[in-house]
Amino acid sequence: MKPTSVIVDSFNFSSGDAEMLFSGNNYSIEPVKSISIFEPYRWLETFGKSLTRNIVEAKIIHTFTGLTLALKRYASSPLKQTVEFSGLNGYTEESTLLKKLLDELYQDIQDEVINRIDVAIDFKGKIPKRVLTALQKTRRPFKWFNTTYFKTSKENKSNPKLNILMYPKHKKKNFLDYELNRLEFSFRGGYFNKMKVKDMDKAYKKMQKSIKRLSGLDVEIEVLKTSL
Repeated sequence: MKPTSVIVDSFNFSSGDAEMLFSGNNYSIEPVKSISIFEPYRWLETFGKSLTRNIVEAKIIHTFTGLTLALKRYASSPLKQTVEFSGLNGYTEESTLLKKLLDELYQDIQDEVINRIDVAIDFKGKIPKRVLTALQKTRRPFKWFNTTYFKTSKENKSNPKLNILMYPKHKKKNFLDYELNRLEFSFRGGYFNKMKVKDMDKAYKKMQKSIKRLSGLDVEIEVLKTSL
């Protein structure tokens, strides 16, 4: 059987000075948290979530197309800045613009470190019972509002290597005329172990094997960049 094609929904990378990638006239950078600035309401207003204590520096990157990207520096790695491309597979015009921007930057970030990749597996209707049964062989489900998290017996709020969750994609927000449920595999920095963007093919193969082992799903992750 041919593998199911799935999409990267979020992609984060870190660099010593990531904001230099956005220094041209097509961008503006808004400081939100630094030694002398603290405007957490702007972060919440823009991204819909609060700044956490482990973020020691936060900036909002604005593009001429109207996109906003999160740029963060964590206390655990103060010499690195992390850039988030979130919502690459959101069924919206913003998602299309995000993919285009990432495509334009891709050659320039080949030597940067992969921090996170969220792989989205979408199902029209309910997620198959066989998939949920396979996941529960090694993880227990925990529901919080409309999201179900699949947790190992040892993890608490977050797993440093891999988080697995499922949730409905709202029709109105995503301009869909049918029910859509998403199973998401969120691969974190500990999973990639300082793997670089130029080694993305290796990352894809590793992630595909993990998804197969945990859920029974045979998938092929669509590449972020197809014109290299």
